[in-house]
Amino acid sequence: MSIATELDLNQLSADYERDGVIRLRRLFSPEDIATFRQMLAEYTRARASSLPKGDVTFEADGVTVRNLWRIEQHEPAFIGFVRTPRLLSLVARLVQGEPVLAGIETFNKPARIGSGVPYHQDNAYFCQTPPDMLTVWIAIDAVTEANGPVFFVKGSHKQGMLPTKPSGVRGNSIGMAEPSNVPLSEQFCGLLAPGDATIHHSVTVHHSAPNTTEHSRLGLLLVYRGAHTQNDPNLKATYTVAATATPPA
Repeated sequence: MSIATELDLNQLSADYERDGVIRLRRLFSPEDIATFRQMLAEYTRARASSLPKGDVTFEADGVTVRNLWRIEQHEPAFIGFVRTPRLLSLVARLVQGEPVLAGIETFNKPARIGSGVPYHQDNAYFCQTPPDMLTVWIAIDAVTEANGPVFFVKGSHKQGMLPTKPSGVRGNSIGMAEPSNVPLSEQFCGLLAPGDATIHHSVTVHHSAPNTTEHSRLGLLLVYRGAHTQNDPNLKATYTVAATATPPA
């Protein structure tokens, strides 16, 4: 990851402030990614069927895992492996304070049946004020134009929280009341090689299409907040209504 110098940190911070999303090449090595892949495979095999409701979401077939939530609560070994000083030094700048790990998750997007994600802002789920929170989205598989990359609306984090509505999508129960009118060609497309990552602000609008290809699109997500953030009761109430209507599991 090219954040070894103060100049790099300044540039990445400026890009993040402008766009609400940045891309990091080679954040983790091929060896790291192989370890992540093995750990996730073993975790899924051993735990997925017995996890509490809300800590795993399945695709429409009811068998294939779509998301794993709160991995850090069930397998603390992940925490030490991903908590690297070079990453935390950048995250601290971007969340404007002491970084607190809020969650470790996956978006599996399996081959042929991986479901899409509607336009949304993460803070509609996180419900934090101020919204100094972000997601480090690490590619375990290559993310291509065909297998459901995440598209980000650049600069949308500057608009604040936008109106929402229940989406009816398991695992993404609350979405935008109106999708963005920014053309897809003008959005930031998160194309990644294994080991690359994007980092996006919790208020940056984003979405992805289903994966109909023969290639899976597994991503490991690290969610951080600034230690100074607090729960927003109004956002929480709105999210609870949507999650009750369409639970994650």
